[in-house]
Parts: sequence; structure tokens; C-alpha cells
Amino acid sequence: MLTVAQLLGPLARYRTDEVVVTTMSVVRPWGRLSDSDLDFASADSAMGHAADLALGIALARPERRVICLNGDGSMLMCLGTLATAVDAEAHNFVLVVSDNGEYEITGHQPVAGAGRLDWAALARASGFRRVLHVNDPRAWADVVPEILTTPGPTFVHAVVEPGAQGPIGRSETEPSRYLQYSLAAWSHRMRDALTPARHG
Repeated sequence: MLTVAQLLGPLARYRTDEVVVTTMSVVRPWGRLSDSDLDFASADSAMGHAADLALGIALARPERRVICLNGDGSMLMCLGTLATAVDAEAHNFVLVVSDNGEYEITGHQPVAGAGRLDWAALARASGFRRVLHVNDPRAWADVVPEILTTPGPTFVHAVVEPGAQGPIGRSETEPSRYLQYSLAAWSHRMRDALTPARHG
């Protein structure tokens, strides 16, 4: 089993210009490791749609890899995204399910099927090109560079220890820069970062 830090650390270390969409319990931990305009916290809208948003960005910007750091509870709410990503042939899409077995930031309620649901099998049955199940920190760190360069869509089921993140808000008191702006303001900032500069 990995800690959240062991899951996110190698991604932050090898990440270059990939878009990273986070949600729920990984939002603050990722914000402590990365301060990029290409980070997006999908944490204050309808729960379960971070993967949809990330897939939409991947399809709109096929030249850029998009990583979604999703939760097991969030993924359970939108399983159709698995089939949609495969049908769309989203070669630049990496979907990581951080599986801690609970809805951490809303009060540690158990996720249905926790410890029993086979996420990797669901992804394979949906047709994902690459599917990984990781629970060892060293093996995970070794495979991250390949995940960031090999065509997908790629699905990663990461078994992580539960943490103690509380509810997420947006204010200047949040340490993560992408939570210091409103959702609308940060959406414009990321759009600008994704828009090629026009010359002439």
C-alpha cells in the first residue's frame, strides 16, 4: 500500500507539460508538490466528474497528455467514463484511481465495494490499452516515466492509505495556489496556459 505522498511524488518529479486534474483527497497534497497553471482542482462542483473533465481536455488537446488523479468514490459515481475514454481512443489520457476505500474529505464514509471491487478488471473489460495495479512505492516510481510517454488510454489502480483531509474550499488561506482562486478564475488561467501563443 502507498501513502498519498508516495503516489504523487514520482508524478510530480517526472511531470513536464502534462495537464493534471485532481479531485477530493489528492487536491491539497498535489498542490503542495506542484504550482503549475496546468493543474486543475475539480473539487467544488458535482462530485464524480473529474475524469469527465480530464477526458474532455484530452480530446480537445490531443497533443498534450492529461492525467486525472481521481478517487475511488468519485470513479464509482461515473463509471461510464471508462467506456467513453476507450471509444474516443484517448491515447493521451491517464486515469489514476487513488483507492483509499473511503470518502475521505466528507467524513470518512466507506465507499461501496471497498476492498472487493476490482478496478483493474473494470478498466480491462472497458478496453483500456494499458492497465496497472500498484501498491508498492518502488515499483510505482519505476513505472511512472513509462506511463507519461506510452500511448494510452492508461488506467492505474493505486491502493493508498486513508488520510485526514477535510472539506475543500477556495480562499486565500488555502496553501495550494489553485485553490486560492475561484473555479471560474482558475478555469480562465488554465485555458490561457493551454492556448497556443499567436504570432504576427
